[in-house]
Amino acid sequence: MNTVANALVEHEPTQITPVRSAAPGGAMTPMEMAYHLIQNGADLGSVKEMLAMSKELAADQARMAFEEAVALAKAEIGPVTRNAKGHNDKRYADFAAYARAVDPIITKYGLSYRFRTTQADRITVTCILAHKAGHFEENDLSGPADTSGSKNAIQAIGSTLTYLQRYSLIQALGLSASNDDDGKAGGIAADGGLITTTQRDNLLRLIDETGTDVVKFCEWAKVEAVADLLDCHYDKAVGVLEQRKA
Repeated sequence: MNTVANALVEHEPTQITPVRSAAPGGAMTPMEMAYHLIQNGADLGSVKEMLAMSKELAADQARMAFEEAVALAKAEIGPVTRNAKGHNDKRYADFAAYARAVDPIITKYGLSYRFRTTQADRITVTCILAHKAGHFEENDLSGPADTSGSKNAIQAIGSTLTYLQRYSLIQALGLSASNDDDGKAGGIAADGGLITTTQRDNLLRLIDETGTDVVKFCEWAKVEAVADLLDCHYDKAVGVLEQRKA
């Protein structure tokens, strides 16, 4: 039996200091347990070991609660309707459309998201998806300022931020936009559907590795975003990027 267990069971009844816990259900918190062990003669090393184990257990429980909440939320979030027009009148779902579809559902399951932004030679947006139990996960996407059209410097940064926020949230939750009638009218599903999330991630990786301007890539592919690329054009896009890499 280890030292912590000995401290709990091998003591005289008269030595026990009653501990009134504030935790739900009357269970001791880790700090209350530590105090109780010290009062009953446990050495500091054993108390530290117990606290570390408690912290690790709490982290595991928080992670499991997070994964369950994400799974439940995703089961309720349907495809997001494409509500805006981009390049060549292609329809896409903007950030507001995703927020309307996502926010009420993830809030119900104790989830929330926020963004962190850094800028050097490229703009990086980090979507932080968190659960009320304490666990969180981060998804990063980077890209250059969108200088297409007649945008000034601030507008170019704002355009890229909006794009990266939208797609880092999509990546964090594994969402998709619906191929609604307007999308079909624009040719979105005319050739067999859009690329998969795995194909999208591979393209984004190649774009990053080759230093390709993601906005220019989308203009070349005639899509609003990488995820809007048709599956039948995927191999060609990969070939072009692999050529640049070589």
